[in-house]
Formats: sequence, structure tokens, C-alpha cells
Amino acid sequence: MVTIEFITKEDLEQFKQELFSELRRPGQKLHKTNEQKEWLKSYEVRKLLSISPGTLQSLRDTGKLKFSKVGGLMFYKYDDVAALIDGKNKSARH
Repeated sequence: MVTIEFITKEDLEQFKQELFSELRRPGQKLHKTNEQKEWLKSYEVRKLLSISPGTLQSLRDTGKLKFSKVGGLMFYKYDDVAALIDGKNKSARH
């Protein structure tokens, strides 16, 4: 089953703000800013983690990333995604 996600002008505006924010602070860890949304859609998580839809599905299936399903959409807490990134960075160092 194919899920279709629509991108609104507000989504693009927020992406632009987030992109500029990230470009201003290169090399810093991912952290929540005042403008950061609390909940992210699947495509936003895939972009942050640079992963495929199948890898995201695997993270959900194994319980490594919590999610909430509303209608046909999956939502992820930003803090959970950031914790997953921090965990990957720590395990990569050892």
C-alpha cells in the first residue's frame, strides 16, 4: 500500500527555516530549538536520519523508535529521534 503525503506551503516554509538554522551552526549535535516541532512525520524522520522507508519500518518493528499512528500517518517525537541519533553516535565511537 502506497502512502501519499502532501507538502503544504507551511511545510516548505518550516523546512526552509530549519535548513537555514542548521546551516548557521555546522558541526553541532542535533538538538531541539524553540522553533522545532514536537512531532515529526515519517518523511521528516527519514530525512533527519538519512534512511529509507524500509529502515524506518524496521526501527518501528524492533521498537527502537517509538511512534504514534493517527489515521494513516505515523508521527514520531523529535526527542525520541534525537535520542536515537545520540545512541548511534555513542555506539559508533566504541
